[in-house]
Amino acid sequence: MLRTAMQALWSGDRQADRVVPPSGFTAQLTLFAAATMAFLAVFALALSLASGRLADIWGQQLARTATIRVVAPVDQRAAQTSAALRILETTKGVASARALTDAEQQALLAPWFGADLAIDALPVPRLIEIVEDSDGMDVDGLRLRLAAEVPGAVLDNHSRWREPLVKAASRLRLLGWVSTVLIVASLAAMVTLAAHAALSANAQVIAVLRLVGATDGYIAQAFIRRFTLRALAGAAGGTAVGMLAILLLPTSTDTGAFLTGLGFQGWHWLVPLIVPFLSGGVAFAATGAAARRTLKGLA
Repeated sequence: MLRTAMQALWSGDRQADRVVPPSGFTAQLTLFAAATMAFLAVFALALSLASGRLADIWGQQLARTATIRVVAPVDQRAAQTSAALRILETTKGVASARALTDAEQQALLAPWFGADLAIDALPVPRLIEIVEDSDGMDVDGLRLRLAAEVPGAVLDNHSRWREPLVKAASRLRLLGWVSTVLIVASLAAMVTLAAHAALSANAQVIAVLRLVGATDGYIAQAFIRRFTLRALAGAAGGTAVGMLAILLLPTSTDTGAFLTGLGFQGWHWLVPLIVPFLSGGVAFAATGAAARRTLKGLA
């Protein structure tokens, strides 16, 4: 049945197509609704996929990193930094460890204090970057060793701020998918209303077709084909505009790009291409249901 319906949808019937008005507010409503909902769906998908990438980065990559802050007087800072590095060399689970240079620490502080900050003018602690191996390290054991041998060292494995970020990114991803579902439901409702209005407006034509022997399935197929193709065309246009808007969003190299990362990467650019076909499928099902109900009421 599905294959027959798809063939009829593609080939069409000129006589049956005359039942559906080629223009009017129902045609404009369907095209506008499909284009608008497709545009919003592209942004919802972009939000969901970008949030998923952030959750993976924060949950996996940052989970294998830690930082040691060496807070000590200037004359003792270098010695305590060297002592901390020696401890890390013999700590199981540490893949690499290195002390950040003055230039790197200055770059970290530049967004708050400016690029001309003299690092020596502030009592900035020395930072040591730690990368764990796949087995991970004993955080509690390392803290005890540092407390005993390097009293000015403070270990931070980022869990205190990483977990809320991962949770927030996961909720944003869920919000994106929920928004997509709501957009699809809204499109289905609008197409249903438009199809019902078109059927009701053509009640007299439908009555004449029934008198000459046309079946309800024949009449319904004409409406299904016209509204499905309208939704498909409108959604294709909305998807193209949405993808272009995503492409024009600021990149990570642009100053003040607060939307950096909200977009598609790699094969994710193929995901929005399902939006027109999804819209067409929704219109196909919604129009079919509306046609059956309305034709039954007109009987």
